[in-house]
Amino acid sequence: MPIIKHTLFFILLLSVILLLGGCWNKRELNELAIVTAVGVDKSDELVEISVQIVNPSQVASNKATSFQVPVFTYHAKGKSLFDAIRKLTTLTPRKPYYAHAQIIIIGEEMAKEGMNSILDLFQRDAEGRSEFNIIVTQESTAQEILSVLTPLEDVPASKMFKSLKVSEAAWGTTESVILDDLVQSLGGIDHSAVLPSIQILGDADIGKSISNIEKIESPVQLQYGGMAVFKNYKLIGFLTEQESRDYNFLNNHIKSTFENIACPEQGKISTEIINSSTKVTGHFQNDSPSITIQLDIDQNIAEVGCHLDLTKPETIDALNKETSRQIKESLERTLHTIQQTYQADILKFSEVLHREDYHAWNRIKKDWPTLYPELIVRIKVDVHTKGIGTATKLKLN
Repeated sequence: MPIIKHTLFFILLLSVILLLGGCWNKRELNELAIVTAVGVDKSDELVEISVQIVNPSQVASNKATSFQVPVFTYHAKGKSLFDAIRKLTTLTPRKPYYAHAQIIIIGEEMAKEGMNSILDLFQRDAEGRSEFNIIVTQESTAQEILSVLTPLEDVPASKMFKSLKVSEAAWGTTESVILDDLVQSLGGIDHSAVLPSIQILGDADIGKSISNIEKIESPVQLQYGGMAVFKNYKLIGFLTEQESRDYNFLNNHIKSTFENIACPEQGKISTEIINSSTKVTGHFQNDSPSITIQLDIDQNIAEVGCHLDLTKPETIDALNKETSRQIKESLERTLHTIQQTYQADILKFSEVLHREDYHAWNRIKKDWPTLYPELIVRIKVDVHTKGIGTATKLKLN
């Protein structure tokens, strides 16, 4: 009996050992090149990939030296993106490791051609992640963007990532878009989406030099611009900075921003938007669709540049109405651009109407491309002032 127990125990132990995979596919850190950002450009009839790779000896604070750059960039071309990625290994001393990439930058010309193959490859890549942010270049290439050295942040990819988050939270003209969100958005009825855009301020060639981060004011900087508009997987244009902020208002993505309101006589008032809530509803009347957008906005008085007594309720009431009017007019202008100029349903009105009445939607969906540009959209804006500060009576000198 004890022999049988020992035999069974041995068989069980052997089975467990066989089931354990261990680290059969492990790779040591010193065998890898850590990629922080990836760029994809169109180069004639080829696809060009650029990777930004960390220089470990320089980024480590206790080993940093003054004569080395914090990152290196490598570039390779191929007939396809996968081909270019494989050819990249002929240049890099270590195998590129993409799991820590924060940013993927799509060159403007590549984006105009279409992003189907790019998204397909990154979705299928088992080594990659779906949490990285996707950005489009404006008036430059992805290679040029990745070659610019940035102050404060040793790794330029970290600078781009943090600037995107900060501007999204405090200004409202950008929006973080990760791979999964982009694929889902482009998979909608008219395959439309938006992505943040980035551009170079200054001479791109100077931005490659270490001198760009050795001066009090960097001569070359990276700056986020207006949102890039996509339809059918292709870039069709860019929203302006104001239009991008309006888009985020309409899409309920404003966390904080500000408004400049003209005073009744002269001067301006600056207000800080501290909260914005947007509700979008769809309606059908005899199979004729329409959309209603209700915005409820809270603001604080930030700066007063005219004669005003903020202790009077009528002053605050007038300020609320003027802010509401100004925001509403700007939103209507931007909506007209989105519907008429780009004819891209980036605000996903089709999904709102489908949720409202899917039977009615099924009857009109085949005509949506012609219905959308003329779709009636009613915008309502209610602004409420919550704080006026401690100085309630301010006058110009």
